[in-house]
This record gives sequence, C-alpha cells and structure tokens, in this order.
Amino acid sequence: PSTLSPQVQQLLKLLSTLDTWVDEIPPSQQSLRYGNPAFRTWHERLVQRAGQLLTSCLPEELHPAIPELIPYVTDSFGNAIRIDYGTGHELTFCALLYCLARLGFVKEADGGALGGAVFASYIALMRRIQTTYWLEPAGSHGVWGLDDYQFMPFIWGSAQLCQHPMIRPRSIHSQETMEAYASEYLYLAAVKFVKQVKKGPLQETAPIICDVAAVPNWQKVNSGMVKMYQVEVLSKLPIMQHFLFGHLLPFPDPHTDVEPSTTEASAESSKTEAAAEPFMTEAAAGSS
Repeated sequence: PSTLSPQVQQLLKLLSTLDTWVDEIPPSQQSLRYGNPAFRTWHERLVQRAGQLLTSCLPEELHPAIPELIPYVTDSFGNAIRIDYGTGHELTFCALLYCLARLGFVKEADGGALGGAVFASYIALMRRIQTTYWLEPAGSHGVWGLDDYQFMPFIWGSAQLCQHPMIRPRSIHSQETMEAYASEYLYLAAVKFVKQVKKGPLQETAPIICDVAAVPNWQKVNSGMVKMYQVEVLSKLPIMQHFLFGHLLPFPDPHTDVEPSTTEASAESSKTEAAAEPFMTEAAAGSS
C-alpha cells in the first residue's frame, strides 16, 4: 500500500533498529565459514532490549501483553547457542504478527503491508544476518529443499504473483526478469538469494525450484507450496516442539483433538516424498 499505518511503521522501525545492530556488531575473525560467535553478542542485545523495543512500539494499553510477546521476538531471529536459523524461527515471527493482530495492534486493513512490507523487511534483515554471521541452516534438506533457511517467501511470494500479467513461474530462469523485479516480489527475491548462497547451476543446487518453474501458473504453485509447508514444517516434530503457545496463541484443547489413526501414523514416513508431488505432477502436465 502507498500509505502505511502508524502501527506498521512502528514494526518497520523496530526491524530497522535490529538492522543497525548488525553494523555495530561486526563478525569476529575466524577460519570457519559457519557459526560466527559475534551473532551471540547480537542476539544477547536482542534478549536484553526486546522488552524496551516492544514498549516503544506498542501503545500503553497493550503493555501488559509484552511479557508474552518477548519470547516470540527473541526466538524469531535464530538460536544463539547453536548459531543457527531455520523455518521454525521464521514461523515464530509469523506467530508474532498473529499475536499482534489478536491484540488489535494491527488490523485487517494492514494485511497487505504486513506481508509486503513488514515480513519482506524481516526477511531482508535475516538474509543480512545469515550472510554476516553465517548462521547454520537449521534442518536443511540440502539440494532437496527450497531454501536452507526460509519457506514463507515462496508461499506469500507465489500468492503475490497470482494476478501478475507477465511474470510466470518459468520467469525465474530469465536474468532480465530477476534483475528487474526481484526487489519487488518475495518469490523472485527468494530464488535470487538461493542462487547467491548456493554456488552452481540452479538445476543442481535446488532442483525442486526448477521443477516448480515448470508449473503452468502461480495459483497451482501457491496451492502446492501450502501443502508442502504443512508436511515439511507444520508436521515436523523437530520444528514444532519449539513452537510457543500462550494466552494469545493457545494450544489446542487435547479433549477435542482426534488421535491419529495407526494408518495415518504409518503414512507419516512417506509424507516428505509426497510433499513435492503437486509440483512434479503439475510440471509434467505443463510440459506435455
């Protein structure tokens, strides 16, 4: 949107503050590529000042919620002990935005700005942190993943392009398109970042992104990404065991949950392979 609400501007200001800390806390000199210990200093400052940042951002009537919001803030930017970052931390930031909506701080009218401005700024900040302190990718799938660190740019990014008159999924192979539009569209920026950090042809370093490029339209890409996210992130215990629940985002009532059947449990092992199936099917259909 051309005009951002004061609430969205406050969130952008918070992220801008975190970005300045990267300038103030340079990486330590070391021989190892990954896991620069200076990240622990950056993150320690985040932990120490998270309450102050939220106090400056939120109106006084919402200050009682700050103790519940602080863990979402501090867990959105990686793990200081392991010096890593992954889709679980990204999910925590999305949960923070949800909690702010539950509180009424951001409104439904801010939805576009939360994705196109706030989340985009968060991703840009995280990519700077990743390439400054070289955080280990948490739960990387190697060449069989979309991105070692993030997933949501592919979901919201494909949705962002659904009505675009010219850019198609195959447009990621056009250098001209990538240079002209990567700064405007989350999906293209995500692919550009993968090309930046993974050396070599995209067909070798991230073949699933190339499979997705053969899907005929963004609507099908988006629906496939949502299904893949459910399998690769929301259904993974190593990720979700760290997810934060509370008053604003309560854990589902166990008395109303249905236990998974034996058949469903035995099918869990095949979910990873099935996650990419929508893309493979659509790619085959699009090339025929």
